Amino acid sequence: MSFEADCEEGDQLALPPMLANLGASLLAPSLDRSVGSALITGASSGIGEATARAFAQAGFDLLLMARSQDKLSVLAEELAVFGVNTQGVVIDLADCNRVKALVEKAIAHFGPVDILVNSAGMGYTAPIGDMPLADWQRVMSLNVTSVFQMVQAVLPGMRAQSRGLIINIASIAAQQAFPNWGAYGVSKAALVQLSNAIAAEESANGIRVVTLSPGAVNTPIWDTDTVQANFDRSAMLTPETVAQTILHTALLPSSAVISHLTITPSVGAL
Repeated sequence: MSFEADCEEGDQLALPPMLANLGASLLAPSLDRSVGSALITGASSGIGEATARAFAQAGFDLLLMARSQDKLSVLAEELAVFGVNTQGVVIDLADCNRVKALVEKAIAHFGPVDILVNSAGMGYTAPIGDMPLADWQRVMSLNVTSVFQMVQAVLPGMRAQSRGLIINIASIAAQQAFPNWGAYGVSKAALVQLSNAIAAEESANGIRVVTLSPGAVNTPIWDTDTVQANFDRSAMLTPETVAQTILHTALLPSSAVISHLTITPSVGAL
């Protein structure tokens, strides 16, 4: 099920009639969670969708965020078979002025979040010298600033519980420069350092931070207008492989953390 987080600060989130009619029991957080709860961004496709499926199968209650209400609704229906509480929020994470407040309202409806998986992001290819400023700013807004705002939204709850796990999906491009991928690589390198800073500041509060840097993954990012590249997609990682890696880090005991993890196709970094 899903609802659209589209309200001004101070307003109550309005639920569509279809969702409201499902009953308050479905809107409330599960009272007998056996595993925990996770908020996943970019959940309607690619790594985010695969991660949602892996986490649901493992027993996590899910708060899923993406731009497509139709895709979120279909995904929530498919995940119902696992018996977990799944809620969807339609949100544009590039809208920097509204993200934090909208996410806070969504969490207030859903309940405490144990794990945040920042999977949303955009690809972009163009030479640095030819890139319009507006495009540069959009890449940074979605790939870095939205993560900053998501983290700010979940930190109060995690601090109150004295525990939490934040998993940020970076890229091999944060470590290695590729022609025409400059803006994307810079954004992912910034995300790595943001993760390091959060870990340094929040470890005393029991909050762990994982940075996962995959090589090329066969997702819809390669079909977008902002990416012009010709790679052998059959040689890429699958979203499901990355999702299982994310789940592995999430299931570690709270006394351990994999702070940085790089996963590439067996043929090497694409």
